[in-house]
Amino acid sequence: MTVQSVYENILEINNLQTSFFTEEVEVKAVDGVSFSLPKGKTLGIVGESGSGKSITSLSILRLIDSPGKIVGGEIIFKGENLLEKSNNEMRKIRGNEISMIFQEPMTSLNPTYTIGQQISEAYKIHERLNKAEARKKSIEMLKLVGIPSPEKRINQYPHELSGGMRQRVMIAIALACNPDLLIADEPTTALDVTIQAQILELIKDLQKRLNMSVLLITHDLGVVAETCDYVAVMYCGKVVEYADVKTLFKEPKHPYTVGLINSLPSHDEDIEGDLPIIKGTVPSPTELPSGCRFAPRCPYATEMCNSLPELIVDEHNHQARCWIYSDEWEGTTEVKRHAERNS
Repeated sequence: MTVQSVYENILEINNLQTSFFTEEVEVKAVDGVSFSLPKGKTLGIVGESGSGKSITSLSILRLIDSPGKIVGGEIIFKGENLLEKSNNEMRKIRGNEISMIFQEPMTSLNPTYTIGQQISEAYKIHERLNKAEARKKSIEMLKLVGIPSPEKRINQYPHELSGGMRQRVMIAIALACNPDLLIADEPTTALDVTIQAQILELIKDLQKRLNMSVLLITHDLGVVAETCDYVAVMYCGKVVEYADVKTLFKEPKHPYTVGLINSLPSHDEDIEGDLPIIKGTVPSPTELPSGCRFAPRCPYATEMCNSLPELIVDEHNHQARCWIYSDEWEGTTEVKRHAERNS
């Protein structure tokens, strides 16, 4: 039995706090985030821009640069807290046990090195292969991610490849050492719809083949519905809802989640007029409400929402950070009635 098989969850985030500091203020980009990712499953982290999704993923890899700093919490990976690891230990983990696909392949790939040189680096560092062995395995990896003529492509530079090809190269680099956890941060950004579908299908296929866990960062609920087993919805640095994907789309609890789902166009019904929207704008991270972060935009907000609610958990581990589901809430709301009707 391997060490990994002992743990049900390959990743557990407990009260993670990451802030950015200026001379005047502390900006809490990630403020007490907690969630877990079971082995072999996909967890989608969804939310608007500025919700803290990417900072959460960079925190897991300890890639937060000054003036940012992880100021609290735990990042438990395979039973060990990554925040207690030395920088040298983290370098051995990155790209080996945990890999990441970044948002923009054109800016993530080094334009002065060939594709082969950039894939080979992982093999040389983590598996101590020589140049010829690393090149051979790099060609095999390019085949695995569906790049034609890999013997030719390995000698090309990033600018010689299309956007979809570059994204496949990024996936090849991330998967070179068969990581236990793949973090994919908006892996289909700036790609056309057809290529998006191919990239997502490729990640799903490789996950099954390699028995890999995936943390998918996205703002696209359609992608979440197609690819994820669990979903964490973030807003202003906090998780406001967490559930398995079927439950979340059937019984959304938090008003923010309901607003996101309602704003999606449906293929099987005609909608007259404009799609529903979430009114208002995301507050500035330097001017966050003292209570519920979503309260200024929430149609159900009351004076109770001037205090910050905790995550309220039901018997199925469906979590929602909303006073509506607390014992203190008086009366009912349409969003609560909707959840009760479908439960």
